[in-house]
Amino acid sequence: MTSSDKPDKAAETAENTTATGTSPAPDARSEHTGVAAQDWAAAAADPQYRAAVVDLLGALAYGELAAFERLAEDAKLAPTLADKAELAKMASAEFHHFERLRDRLTEIGEEPTGAMEPFVAALDGFHKQTAPSDWLEGLVKAYVGDSIASDFYREVAARLDSDTRGLVLAVLDDTGHATFAVEKVRAAIDADPRVGGRLALWARRLMGEALSQSQRVVADRDALSTMLVGGVADGFDLAEVGRMFSRITEAHTKRMAALGLAA
Repeated sequence: MTSSDKPDKAAETAENTTATGTSPAPDARSEHTGVAAQDWAAAAADPQYRAAVVDLLGALAYGELAAFERLAEDAKLAPTLADKAELAKMASAEFHHFERLRDRLTEIGEEPTGAMEPFVAALDGFHKQTAPSDWLEGLVKAYVGDSIASDFYREVAARLDSDTRGLVLAVLDDTGHATFAVEKVRAAIDADPRVGGRLALWARRLMGEALSQSQRVVADRDALSTMLVGGVADGFDLAEVGRMFSRITEAHTKRMAALGLAA
């Protein structure tokens, strides 16, 4: 993923969003309450909460596996050997994130493949609909698309039990792609300003597709949707869901500015 933060900063405000992709978080709070104040052993006593966490970890695990595959493919389009090596390093980091999620699912008694399976069609569909046509589009896709996903998961993570929250935030750590993408895209626009218009249109399309895909995934999974509207983890209601997507959109606008593109 392209977002980066630490577990104890999960509740920082959207104003702390950085130019290179650090994602927004829910309204600041001095202390965690409810489920967020519990550890996994206590929180998992609620079967609906457990199901929501299994869904979340399954979605994240497949997302990380898909990111590994995509970065490995993007490396083939890299214009230089140095760029190829950099993307290969990022792909390796994504695979290690996947391994941590897979191992956690096994640790809590869940079969990782079964946990991931419900999200394969939606994520594969997103990637099929947004296949980049060149190196620069691939960079923008990873930067914009992965960051939107990270924003979404970080919002949810602030309401999770402490053990799950720590793991989720750890696998959302920046692999280095944010800074890399910004530098390469800005350099390309400086060399040929016409590139900017094409990439801006591409990024807008990615934003729409990514938000639609996130909403579809949540709508299809009862446990996740219940978590978001406040039935499992406290703090969310329908109005807050709307504010959450507003924060994600605001962060996207800032990332576009970092790329030198109009949102």
